[in-house]
Amino acid sequence: MKTSRKIILITMSTSLVLLFLVVTIFLLYRSFISPVSKNTDTKEVVIENGMTSIKIGKLLKENNLIKNDKFFVFYLKLNQVNDIKAGTYELSENMPLKKIVEILRKGNTFSNEEIQITFKEGINMREIAKVIANNTENTEEDVMNVLKDKDYLNSLIEDYWFITDSILDSKIYYPLEGYLFPDTYKFRSKKVTVEEIFKVLLDQMETVLEPYKELIEINKLSVHEILTMASIAEKEVNKETDRAKVVSVFNNRIKNKMSLGSDVTARYGIKLDDKRPLTKSELNDDNPYNTRVLTKLGLPVGPIAMVSKSSIEASIRPANTNYLYFISNINTDETFFFETSREFENKKAELNSVNGGY
Repeated sequence: MKTSRKIILITMSTSLVLLFLVVTIFLLYRSFISPVSKNTDTKEVVIENGMTSIKIGKLLKENNLIKNDKFFVFYLKLNQVNDIKAGTYELSENMPLKKIVEILRKGNTFSNEEIQITFKEGINMREIAKVIANNTENTEEDVMNVLKDKDYLNSLIEDYWFITDSILDSKIYYPLEGYLFPDTYKFRSKKVTVEEIFKVLLDQMETVLEPYKELIEINKLSVHEILTMASIAEKEVNKETDRAKVVSVFNNRIKNKMSLGSDVTARYGIKLDDKRPLTKSELNDDNPYNTRVLTKLGLPVGPIAMVSKSSIEASIRPANTNYLYFISNINTDETFFFETSREFENKKAELNSVNGGY
């Protein structure tokens, strides 16, 4: 009986050891095939003719594209991969090992004609047109002509759930203002069309807005108003952490039947892109965007700039405050919030020498 017990105990111990090893190997395997990081920046990697899998693995590891070069070689053998092609590739750390191998097997997809364009948060359509003109064969006029094409705009309303006929309002300067998502993008060549560029940026905006779709529908929020509010917050303050409070200020002013009083809407309304102070007549200019006009209540007719994800988040989930005023120190980017006009005016006077009257 004692011998039988010993055999059972040894068998159980062996089974536990084997189970532990299997689990450990499984976890290591999952770890090694997963992306190195969430970084989406691409790196150019050149696979030369005759390069062995060992050398390729070391090259990928040196570029921090895989976690372990020896496992890379093992992975190729395990999956009977022996057809990696020489060429120049654009790879990033957020790619899992399987995707990297698939790209290397497919062959060189990198083109010498490929271009990269960066659209920064906070720029408006006039500035977007300049960026496109400076990087492609399109002119600024080409961009504006596309925005005037009613058939094209109606096709976008049909294709994208977040675009409505709000963009067709005749008072809006540029129909897709605020709807194009800012980021760095790659395009086939300088021959890329304006429509192709817009599609890529609109697709990205759809990706960014998708997680909020249910919340937007439940709360019956207008995407046009969300992007309009987000664009004002984007331009008003540079710190992402301040934007939810800025949106709360504007929401509180709307509830209290006060004009938003936003200088950035006044600047956009007169199509002024430089940084000089606004004159009194410019601040009082009666246009569809200028919320400095006391009789203009609520949001302007549409967005005034490209918006970041943080500004969209702030617009959808604003802070809960009683603030009605804010002012920023333009040198430090520090923003101060107040419930009363007296507090606001005191801080404005204090910052007068710094902000130059802003």
